[in-house]
Amino acid sequence: MADEYNIGLGNDDLETRKKAEFDFTSFWNDQAKQLSWFRPWTSTLDWKQPFAQWFVGGLINASYNALDIHQQTKATKPAILWEGENGESKVLTYKDLWIQVQKFANALKSLGVQKGDRITIYLPMVPELPISMLACSRIGATHTVVFSGFSSSSLKDRIDDSKSKIVITADGGYRRGSVVKLKEVVDDAIKDLDFVQNVIVLERTKNKIQLNSRDKLWNDLISESSEECEPEKLDSNHPLYILYTSGTTGKPKGVLHGTGGYLTHLHSTYKWAFDIKDSDIFFCTADIGWVTGHSYVVYGPLLHGATEVMYEGAPDFPDVSRMWDIIQKYKVTIFYTTPTALRMFMKYGDDLPNSFDLSTLRLLGTVGEPINPEVWKWYFKIIGKEKCPIIDTWWQTETGGMMISPLPGLETIPLKPGSATRPIPGVSISVVDEKGNDVAANTKGYLVIRKPWPGMLLTLWNDDEKYKNVYWSKYPNCYYSGDYAIKDEDGYLWLLGRADDVLKVAGHRIGTAELESSIVSHEDIAESAVCGVPDEIKGEKIIAFAVRKESSTKDIPTLRDEIIQKVRSGIGPIATPEQIYFVSKLPKTRSGKIMRRLLKAIASNEKIGDISTLEDGAAVSEVQSAFEELKKSIKKKQF
Repeated sequence: MADEYNIGLGNDDLETRKKAEFDFTSFWNDQAKQLSWFRPWTSTLDWKQPFAQWFVGGLINASYNALDIHQQTKATKPAILWEGENGESKVLTYKDLWIQVQKFANALKSLGVQKGDRITIYLPMVPELPISMLACSRIGATHTVVFSGFSSSSLKDRIDDSKSKIVITADGGYRRGSVVKLKEVVDDAIKDLDFVQNVIVLERTKNKIQLNSRDKLWNDLISESSEECEPEKLDSNHPLYILYTSGTTGKPKGVLHGTGGYLTHLHSTYKWAFDIKDSDIFFCTADIGWVTGHSYVVYGPLLHGATEVMYEGAPDFPDVSRMWDIIQKYKVTIFYTTPTALRMFMKYGDDLPNSFDLSTLRLLGTVGEPINPEVWKWYFKIIGKEKCPIIDTWWQTETGGMMISPLPGLETIPLKPGSATRPIPGVSISVVDEKGNDVAANTKGYLVIRKPWPGMLLTLWNDDEKYKNVYWSKYPNCYYSGDYAIKDEDGYLWLLGRADDVLKVAGHRIGTAELESSIVSHEDIAESAVCGVPDEIKGEKIIAFAVRKESSTKDIPTLRDEIIQKVRSGIGPIATPEQIYFVSKLPKTRSGKIMRRLLKAIASNEKIGDISTLEDGAAVSEVQSAFEELKKSIKKKQF
């Protein structure tokens, strides 16, 4: 039995789950009524598998629900507490945000933007990013935010696929003390795209840029704009945004989300998961270029009139105390981050976070990947001081919002380190085998969703067939998540990572998440990543990369032997890594995901390819160096 932590906030609502289980459609119908609609819907759900239309006939606007509804009660309340990487800070109240959104919406209109047009947003983490999104939603334009770390070719692909007529960018953004020249990236991306009519440029860093006939400066546009812009009354299923997500084929998929169903899902899950109070200071570290930033930095908090911290830069710049300094400065009460970031913080020991006042925290959360039990316990003990519930959330770009999570705002249940607990009310999730049958308790299987839910994607942009094939073809009447999971005897779900992140060793399928978790369970290891390289006998052999904690004093041979024993006893001899490389950092994207393809490329002596999204390119060099050193030692028979 896993360790259990009986800690919660005491908001037990026994009726909510009963209603959801009895009739999920009526349940979501009631949840949608908590939003402000211009016209009620005539049908809660039109389900023509695999296409769902929620709240059919209803008229709504995302910007109106995020801003206008708060003007009578929260106009002077801070909406965004913005912290720039270079030390700048800014406070925007709900009235400030409302006015800026209307002015920019009018600026877009002045450039000919109409309902249904697509707008690409390529901005750093500055307030003008959510302002741009809300301005688009106010006039019915569909926004597609592109993470500001993407290269010009990646940006071009997304602009071209969405056929955006406007691109919104900045002269540059700050990242680790340097200026990222975003305008230059945009110029390169659109040089052959004649359908792009204008580029709107925010002056963020004041670095020298070249302006051409298509370019418009942000400040020039809004200086001439009215502060009043009526929100468009949009159909519930009007496309709110396209967000491109990487696929196994390499070409990004344009996930298309609607408005009414998506907002309903976010309004409910944000309240249930974070138990949001009017006095809370919420801090989600996600970049808005990813779905977590869309759902729980922009739309979710603003729907509830919450105050949130928004940070521009890297989580460990100018040093690894930056997050704790921000929590102390703004008296953050709710902190939502990634297991990857936590593993990095763990590496530097307990003294650093313990030197800051984190006493205002009352709730902690994780998102983006499964969390190792050891990391969960460190988060609970060192950051939460054993008084903060931890919500370990599972969801995807495609689901729109949380699907599995503890819900302190709704109920108190025992927490198990490493488990995301149970599905949210109104969501039907199973773990099945290859034939689609439910597996026994504690048996690994595929995570599927059996019924439609309000936050689900409408389709893939301009590709209904791919939407059907990718998500709905593996099992009849089920959405295939692509993730492995286990359901234990208590009905708790344990996520094991992507089903396509699987190593095939001598006919055995071993999940990368399982193996990495086993390695990180060693007390001296902070982070780990594994990959497979071709092997004539086994099919693949396992290569592991590990980051030691700064407090580790063991020599490398001893540590290597202990890790191997951990893996052999925890998973089995078949999972024994062929080689283990020790490095000080792993190559990660700026959203915190480990780029295993780079590790595999290095270990296989293949071409590395595009690394423009990497947080720190030096990590690749270090991994390569460690690999070369180990090869030399093998030749000398010292391994």
